[in-house]
Amino acid sequence: MIKPKALKKGDTIGLVAPASYALKKDINKSINFLKGLGFKVKLANNIYSKYYCFAGEDDDRARGINTMFKDKEVDAIFCIRGGYGVHRILEKIDYEMIKQNPKIFMGYSDITALHIAINNNSNLITFHGPMTVSDMKDGLDDFSFKSLEEILITGKDEMEIINPKDEKIKMLSKGKSSGILTGGNLALLTGTIGTPYEIYTEDKILFIEDIGEYTFKVDRMLRQIKLAGKLDGLKGVILGDFNNCIKEDEGDQSLMEVFEEMLSPLDIPIVYNIKSGHCTPNITLPLGAKIEIDANNLKLKIIEQVISHE
Repeated sequence: MIKPKALKKGDTIGLVAPASYALKKDINKSINFLKGLGFKVKLANNIYSKYYCFAGEDDDRARGINTMFKDKEVDAIFCIRGGYGVHRILEKIDYEMIKQNPKIFMGYSDITALHIAINNNSNLITFHGPMTVSDMKDGLDDFSFKSLEEILITGKDEMEIINPKDEKIKMLSKGKSSGILTGGNLALLTGTIGTPYEIYTEDKILFIEDIGEYTFKVDRMLRQIKLAGKLDGLKGVILGDFNNCIKEDEGDQSLMEVFEEMLSPLDIPIVYNIKSGHCTPNITLPLGAKIEIDANNLKLKIIEQVISHE
């Protein structure tokens, strides 16, 4: 996998809006936050646009991604928010051009579909992490910033993925393994199945998170993934934050009961309560990088350098 160049103060961060629109005042607040950290900011042309629920028409949103990767002045690309819209532009992205112009690309939620497509088609490590309007407009909490900094700026050869001190990593299934990290939002990665942009999971460690889905829907999505063969050959599973994923009816399975029934029989290392996803703090994870999962000792470790210091 291609490793993008490390981020440093004074670099230019390109802001893109490939999904839903955001309010201008919130975009501007997030710009000021980044500038306050010592970065320059460049905006995609559609950044303030609104077309139905989207940040501009499909062609404009795709052009924003392509332009920022091609722009030699831009050192890293941050998404302003998720929402909905990325699936509508996947076939409009120039993946070969991205491969020739690798740089940090970060976001989560609806951005999952772009992570998978870029990992697969551009062979580039991308980053599941905070977005500017969603997470930075009022400042970024210290833990999330430190996680982002260690991954995107410091970039050691090996580093442990740690939870906030008051949130314990927990084990669903014992074991120890290593593999390439893939995944993101469960609903979005499920939506890639059967398309040219579907997720590849064999010999990989699958990370999933979600928000606001009833537990029966989580069950249905996991069963779709299973029926599509995407649980076969996994090396491990990391369960991120499942914010407000509750029972619709008292008779429904709990979230943990769904996970236990669907995932425990895989007989691979599985950990849960990793604070990455629609949550605060929000851990930054390198998708496409090799990591180690040690469920026995409740440890996660990145075991290769994920950015380039050249």
